[in-house]
Amino acid sequence: MSDIRVRFAPSPTGYLHIGGARTALFNWLFARKTGGTFILRIEDTDRERSTEESIQAILQSMDWLGLDYNEGPFRQTERMDIYKGYADKLMAEGKAYRCYCTAEDLDERRKQALAEGRVPKYDGRCRDLKEAIPDKSFAVRFKAPQDGQTIVNDMIKGAVTFENSQLDDLIILRSDGNPTYNFCVVVDDADMRVTHVVRGDDHLNNTPRQVLMYRAMELPEPIFAHVPMILGSDKTRLSKRHGATSVMVYKEMGYLPDALVNYLVRLGWSHGDQEIFTREELVEKFSVEAVGKSAAVFNPDKLLWLNSHYINHADIEHLLDLTLPFLKERGLITDESTVDRKLLGRIIQSLRERSRTLIELADSCRYFLAEDIEIDPTAREKHLKPERLSLLDEIAEKLDALDEFSHDAIEKIFHEVKDAHGVKLGDLAQPVRVALTGNTVSPGIFEVIEIMGREKVLRRLRQAVAV
Repeated sequence: MSDIRVRFAPSPTGYLHIGGARTALFNWLFARKTGGTFILRIEDTDRERSTEESIQAILQSMDWLGLDYNEGPFRQTERMDIYKGYADKLMAEGKAYRCYCTAEDLDERRKQALAEGRVPKYDGRCRDLKEAIPDKSFAVRFKAPQDGQTIVNDMIKGAVTFENSQLDDLIILRSDGNPTYNFCVVVDDADMRVTHVVRGDDHLNNTPRQVLMYRAMELPEPIFAHVPMILGSDKTRLSKRHGATSVMVYKEMGYLPDALVNYLVRLGWSHGDQEIFTREELVEKFSVEAVGKSAAVFNPDKLLWLNSHYINHADIEHLLDLTLPFLKERGLITDESTVDRKLLGRIIQSLRERSRTLIELADSCRYFLAEDIEIDPTAREKHLKPERLSLLDEIAEKLDALDEFSHDAIEKIFHEVKDAHGVKLGDLAQPVRVALTGNTVSPGIFEVIEIMGREKVLRRLRQAVAV
């Protein structure tokens, strides 16, 4: 393996959303392209909001997307002694200090600064205290430089300059002893030998503070790459109002993981005009440098188009396995182990061209798998007219007499009846289609009859004639 080490570090305060999934994907592709190491770290120091349920949801989403990791998952709550050790070292070296200001004090000073038009940052009141105050709780702050500049050389955004005078002395340990996000990130990335930090650009403003801590602790700085955000169709930050944002909701909606991966990678990255990639092609062609600087706009219609493509080109056995849970959910099968896979494979093969999601595919299987169907009233009125029912009865008799229930033999019967009665093929096909499927849209009628089988076809035709 190469020396490149990247990480995905979600906070388990909810599901894995689309933006987080794209960040994980970019890191995974970077690691796989370079032969590097992909690390999964769970940043769960927010004890009030972090839940085990969210951690499991993140792990399930990563697994469903096929984003396997080489190391982890590591949990920050299991690394508290490591953070405390680094904080003690900073204090011993005079690079961090005790802050005795209460939350009320800080809030009052913040309001005053805003009222006076000043930047609402910590005023350094405890920065130069020489002695500890007995029996009073304190937080620990990092002593940041107060002048000069911090320059972040970003793989995507280029050199970004921050004025140190605009940064404050960040709390690294709260008064209850718990470490803060920015401190943990620096310690973890250094301890895990992370070489490249690829993350959303909402973290860019944290980066100069983190860089200053790397330098104060004399730790190697990673190379940063801040990926632009994903926007909704109204050009605001992607949120629930734009539709589903949870990865697992897309699974429930019948999307294929490869379709979502293909779509996510194209939100901000491109390779010429190519739209559709295999996993192998993505690994071969991906580079962080090719990620754009502008925010990407999420287009549900394009994702749906991609999903339709993947349904149409998936290995039929794989597609069958993906569809089974949706069929079971609809009561069309009861036991996956007793399914006639050959028959179901033929059904799915015939229907997938018209299906954009696995839900649509499973729903369209209903007339093949259910014992009985409901005929759409409008279709019945239009196509099952009295003058057509006698033709259905004749077709049923001829189908019943067939020795070989094959596509060619079925087609021959239709042409015989058509020619004998001087009608168009559509005048036979549509009434039969309505009688067999309950509606006017299906694959070719000869294919439908062959797959559905003699017994079910005859029963439905005769039921339609008898009504």
